[in-house]
Amino acid sequence: MSNSAASISSRIRADVDRLLQRGRKGIDYLATSGPPMGVTPRDLIDQRGTMALYRYRPLADEIYRVPLLLVMALTNRGYILDLAPGQSLVEFLLRQGYDVFVIDWNAPRSDEARLRLEDYTLDLIPQAVARVRKASGESELSLVGYCMGGVLSTIHTALHPRGAVKNLVVLTTPIDFSQMKMFSQWSDRRYFDVDKLVDATGNVPPGLIYESFNLLRPADQITAKVHLWDQMWNDEFVKSYRMFARWGRDILPLPGELFRQMTKEIMWDNKLYRGDMVLGGKRVDLARIEVPVLHVVAEHDHIVPYDAAKPLIPMVGSADKEELILKGGHVSVAAGGNAVRRLWPKLDAWLGGRST
Repeated sequence: MSNSAASISSRIRADVDRLLQRGRKGIDYLATSGPPMGVTPRDLIDQRGTMALYRYRPLADEIYRVPLLLVMALTNRGYILDLAPGQSLVEFLLRQGYDVFVIDWNAPRSDEARLRLEDYTLDLIPQAVARVRKASGESELSLVGYCMGGVLSTIHTALHPRGAVKNLVVLTTPIDFSQMKMFSQWSDRRYFDVDKLVDATGNVPPGLIYESFNLLRPADQITAKVHLWDQMWNDEFVKSYRMFARWGRDILPLPGELFRQMTKEIMWDNKLYRGDMVLGGKRVDLARIEVPVLHVVAEHDHIVPYDAAKPLIPMVGSADKEELILKGGHVSVAAGGNAVRRLWPKLDAWLGGRST
């Protein structure tokens, strides 16, 4: 048999073997629930309604003085930063010697539909900050916010310029909401009656939030499932797919009054970017932020485009400030193999020199 014929025969056998594996593993896929996620040991140290504050157990002998407080987006579970052993940003930070806390939001109760930005940035996050200071015995901390958690962290820091925040790190955080083009279109004030929606639902249902993200790329789910079937033989690919897909579906309701406020004041009037936002009688002036700031943005972020994120660094008043643009999308920049290679070591290097 010639080398060419042998090569063709080998490829055919490989294709047949993968087809058989797809069939067998496809059945397993439907019959199982996928790998456990968010398994890094942690302890609940404070809870109040929708806010749950956890402290992770240490994994290093020597600990940096300045603790980290992670702030998640209000609609998403915190385990995206703690996917699985070896794929967990939290585990990585613990092994590097950080004292890690996280605000992992719960679904708001019906009576919490009244919550607004004031409640998060002037009440709930300050309560968590005070609890972290007490638990750690330190007067300062680094605040690390992801997506909408970054918006809350930025606002909190601007409203407490001489508070406990020593360093501010935000990941994929929008500031100029006029550049959130797709969100602007489906929430266009000419057609979208936010008052009617909130008055009818109280807390905005997770299904509505989930579908609004899907509208950004309506063909993604079909493409992803085709790719999943093609890679069904690949255990590592399937494991990763299941983890990200599960997290993407695990959406929390959003307090109705917060949704109304953000739609009108941030989406429609762009008050955060314009400097016109007033919370609790205080104007949110990003120039009042003078602590070291790191803003990590994703080069291929379809949820928070670069134009929506880029004003933050020029607007803050810090002398020590940096924008870090990394390859990846909104989620992959922070979690998964892409993040392990790119974000994690850079985040450690930035925080390490500012956490002693």
